Amino acid sequence: MSFLRKRVWITGAGRGIGACTADLFQRYNASVIGLDIDFPNEEYNYQTVTLDITNSDQIAQVCQNLLNDNQGPDILVNAAGILRLGSMSELTLADWQACLSVNATGPFNLLKELLPYFKSRRRGAIVNVASNAAHVPRMGMTAYCASKAALVGLSNCVALEMAEFGVRCNLVSPGSTDTQMLRELWGENGGKGTTIAGSPDQFKLGIPLNKIASTDDVANTILFLASDMAAHVTMQDIVVDGGATLGS
Repeated sequence: MSFLRKRVWITGAGRGIGACTADLFQRYNASVIGLDIDFPNEEYNYQTVTLDITNSDQIAQVCQNLLNDNQGPDILVNAAGILRLGSMSELTLADWQACLSVNATGPFNLLKELLPYFKSRRRGAIVNVASNAAHVPRMGMTAYCASKAALVGLSNCVALEMAEFGVRCNLVSPGSTDTQMLRELWGENGGKGTTIAGSPDQFKLGIPLNKIASTDDVANTILFLASDMAAHVTMQDIVVDGGATLGS
């Protein structure tokens, strides 16, 4: 699990799963570049670059600058994501487009710029962070489910196209994870117990392992898929949800 002399680019590295993953890669001797639209902490243990992944022109400029500085990635992790709630009857077009823009188009924009680089090197690993919501429907999460399902389809096509160049592309699909996004979803009343137990009226199963995932649980899986221990693994989606989707 050593990433010595490996450079890792991680989107969504300002907080949550992305920040935890960046810290973990750094701990395993990688050179990390964190990409995010906002970095709320005063200090980070890795290089940070402000980037709006929905802005294709900005992505092109940042990628070109980093590649010109010989800071191209050996590993790319797309961990940025947003959640907009609402049933089909309530969902606004703006919320729908925001979810698709960040969760699916953002990774597309970055991959569009970087795949020629990976091809030229004939090696590399890409890990995209989707969600178990890509595999099972969720009440009030139409846009989120659709955007994460789109990311799964995108990832599998990229994996197939890049296989001949020795580049692997896999997915990690977390379930309920202890992040700011989840705590905001719970609101002031909390919701940890309900999330673990499940909500039959919402057609939502509970979590058999009886706990919420930590960001480390997800980051560890990302590191495995990016490592040489997964050298013959591509086009796979590891669901990290404590069994909440019953293996589906």
